[in-house]
Amino acid sequence: MAPTREFLARTAGAVLSGVLMWASFPPRDLWFLAIASLAVLFATLSTGRISAAMGAWVGFAFGLSFFLPLLPWIGVYVGPLPWVALSVVLAVYYALFGAVATTVMRLRAAPVWFAASWVTVEWARSAFPFGGFPWGRAAFSQIGSPLLPVAALFGVPGLSFAVALTGAGLASLIAVLVLRRRRDQPLVRVGAITAVIATLAGPICAAIMWAPVHHANHSDDTITVAAIQGNVPRLGLDFNAQRRAVLDNHIRETLALADRINSGQATRPDIVIWPENSSDIDPTVNSDAADEISGASEAVGAPIMVGTLVDGEPGPTNSVLVWDGARGPIARYDKQIIQPFGEYLPMRSFFRLFSSYADQAGHFQPGHGPGVVSVPITGRDPVTVGISTCWEVAFDRSARKSVDHGAQFLSVPTNNATFGRTEMTYQQLAMSQVRAVEHGRAVVVAATTGVSAVVSPDGSTSSRSGFFVPAMLEAEIPLHTDKTISDVLGQIPEIVVVVCTLAGLLTVIGLRLRTRRSSHDDHTDPPGTAASGSTAPGSRAQHATAKEFDGSRD
Repeated sequence: MAPTREFLARTAGAVLSGVLMWASFPPRDLWFLAIASLAVLFATLSTGRISAAMGAWVGFAFGLSFFLPLLPWIGVYVGPLPWVALSVVLAVYYALFGAVATTVMRLRAAPVWFAASWVTVEWARSAFPFGGFPWGRAAFSQIGSPLLPVAALFGVPGLSFAVALTGAGLASLIAVLVLRRRRDQPLVRVGAITAVIATLAGPICAAIMWAPVHHANHSDDTITVAAIQGNVPRLGLDFNAQRRAVLDNHIRETLALADRINSGQATRPDIVIWPENSSDIDPTVNSDAADEISGASEAVGAPIMVGTLVDGEPGPTNSVLVWDGARGPIARYDKQIIQPFGEYLPMRSFFRLFSSYADQAGHFQPGHGPGVVSVPITGRDPVTVGISTCWEVAFDRSARKSVDHGAQFLSVPTNNATFGRTEMTYQQLAMSQVRAVEHGRAVVVAATTGVSAVVSPDGSTSSRSGFFVPAMLEAEIPLHTDKTISDVLGQIPEIVVVVCTLAGLLTVIGLRLRTRRSSHDDHTDPPGTAASGSTAPGSRAQHATAKEFDGSRD
């Protein structure tokens, strides 16, 4: 059977929406395309009568069109199978979104239910399975957007909700205007009011938060930090085959910074931050590596936060050691959210059947603790540094935990050498920029190959490195101990949205079952049993009310 015109039109709308969403993400930073994307998706799901099955297909087509171009870095060195497989799995989540949204949008205020469904599915895919995959959340497309300050109010879920609500509101407003023109209906109606509120709610919240977000760029308490990008001998999965060369690169750049300090060309930093895997030689057991790092710390006159691997049983940890030139390691953070299929392989015996690269996955162990380290600084109180290593920055709970335990700024050591010259590093940097706004903290990103950056609390970058080059960044950053509204609320807004979505879904399902029972009673009652004007189950009045939940939209 040939596809119907409706099927083709809705599929085209889904594909267009997915491509627009992909185009909104870094390095393009076309944040407004995310709003346009979700406006198109809302229109595709809300125009005419659409079944939950068709909604699921629209969501699936959107997901494939979005994730396939967003995630090719997954397979840059291991072939297309993991990339395509992950994209398909994520598209299934958006099939669920399409089915749920199509159902709950039959209730009043369809744009709100659309946004709630969007955030609910983002929550689900960020948690399940294997700890979830938060990459590509709508919030992470909003670098430079006027909506970005919403993150300081309701966090990343709130920013995603604002993007979806704004897009749905715009599409709904356009639909109301077209409907008014065709039917000569007055503009002042429930649908129009809902559309206007939905369109303006996000920008109003962002306007309220604009001043406190930008005020966080200033503080009476500041320190100077340096981020070192040593580079690697070559990109790829075997980037660390020359582990000593990677360590030497970071030593060399740190000593170059010391020379600049001694010549008066640079300020002596209070803390030096090295990337993840900057020393894959464990300096706690290798005296040569320890001596080199101690020498670099003494030369620059500051402790170094060293990204390294610490051997242990039953497996190693991906760690950050605070290294003092005179005393050696004085504090330690072990990465707590380790990456499935990279740092460890779940169901190893099963997945090795599909790829010869499966056994290259590590046996890393997750760390525990508060997510911060205390770094002593000469002439002042120690500074509490929150750490989200690489993959962790994508997860809301990582930075939130650090701030809850007193982090005064955030550090994101990362190693992107295994993803080549792809868009991955820019996508990850955007997450750090959103985290800066969400928590009102400066964020220092130190990457082995780039892009390293110093991010201000308003999400802007005050300095930034190139890609696949050695570099050193130095900046004075503000320290903060106060919390944003988002920090105070924590996960509450997200939980409320998820619970409301599920409640809305159950409400519509319940109303449908009730309507079907009423219809069945109409056909089985003897003639004349219903009194004239009755509002008993099965009456015309009740059918008119129930009809609102059978495909109508506001």
